[in-house]
Amino acid sequence: MTVPGVNLVQHLPEDWRDALLVGRLDAGAGPVPVLVVNGRVRDVSRSAPTVAELLNAWSGAVPAGKDLGPLNELTITAAFDSDPTPRLLAPCDLQCIKACGVTFAVSAVERVIEERARGDSAKAQAIRDALGLRVGEDIRSVRPGSASAARLKDALIADGLWSQYLEVAIGPDAEVFTKAPVLSAVGWGDWIGVRSESQWNNPEPEVVLACDARGRILGAALGNDVNLRDIEGRSALLLGKAKDNNASCAIGPFIRLFDERFKLDVVRSTVVALQVQGVDDYRLEGSSSMSLISRDPADLVRQTLDQHHYPDGFMLFLGTMFAPTQDREAPGRGFTHKSGDVVRVSSPALGTLLNKVTTSQQAPPWTLGIAGLMRSLAQRGLLPHSQEDR
Repeated sequence: MTVPGVNLVQHLPEDWRDALLVGRLDAGAGPVPVLVVNGRVRDVSRSAPTVAELLNAWSGAVPAGKDLGPLNELTITAAFDSDPTPRLLAPCDLQCIKACGVTFAVSAVERVIEERARGDSAKAQAIRDALGLRVGEDIRSVRPGSASAARLKDALIADGLWSQYLEVAIGPDAEVFTKAPVLSAVGWGDWIGVRSESQWNNPEPEVVLACDARGRILGAALGNDVNLRDIEGRSALLLGKAKDNNASCAIGPFIRLFDERFKLDVVRSTVVALQVQGVDDYRLEGSSSMSLISRDPADLVRQTLDQHHYPDGFMLFLGTMFAPTQDREAPGRGFTHKSGDVVRVSSPALGTLLNKVTTSQQAPPWTLGIAGLMRSLAQRGLLPHSQEDR
């Protein structure tokens, strides 16, 4: 499926003229951080050469910058259809890219119940009822790390239902892993990659928090944490192979900074919608409601920061409740991506993250690493020796 002439303006937050947006543009000379204020784009690279530095110094005051004009007048098109200039990149740079898994205990426990019941809804309800009696409350309301969660764990172990995924779903410690290397994420309108040997995979529509070195939650973006279910399903120790591949992490279109209109509570109630449109006219739709997350986003940030240090801050995927089971081809085979799938992850407050699927092998290689970025910044005179040099 082609998406001719797709423009960024079609995928902005519904109130983008009133939003405070952070992004990265490359007009050919190299990446520059931009800040969208009152609908106008400002190149702030002279004040903050990287997004990481911009966020670490963020106090709510808009830094000085060069006005590039109204956002809706910049011609920014999808990279998968052309080689656009300027090009919108992932809105983060030097931040570590972290991710949380199995953060929706409801779906995690239900998957175990469904597996044990082998598709028999009557049997599933009997298992659910028995667990409810033993735990003393509806398992849908269990809080991870609580006494009731510990009782549920004991009941599941006694029934032979326990798994390492449930440990992080309802236990005290969240699963936090490194999704991708620094600078490797792709942005809006770019190709997104799936390992060519994977036969069972799906997108994971998520909210991604932008945090500074101190763990301040400064804003949010949309993300696609591509999931290779067959590889990770073989062994949890293959998580790195399943998650960290060329072009397998997408973030964008912008980081929306928190202000009076957009706060963390908006994130807590956000519904992230997903749409996949295939070249075979296949269409998949779904959603993930943040109101059903089992661990509060602020707690996930706390557990990520913990005793670790992230001097350039971090981006944190919050997980998803979405796991498609809809058959794409033969009955019982479920969903898996095909090359050419157009994926849209969206929410009213954050806009739409648009990507097209290819294999990680065929996706444009990631070539601009940290050393390359530093050389680019130095060549453009954006690395002052001291704060006084700016």
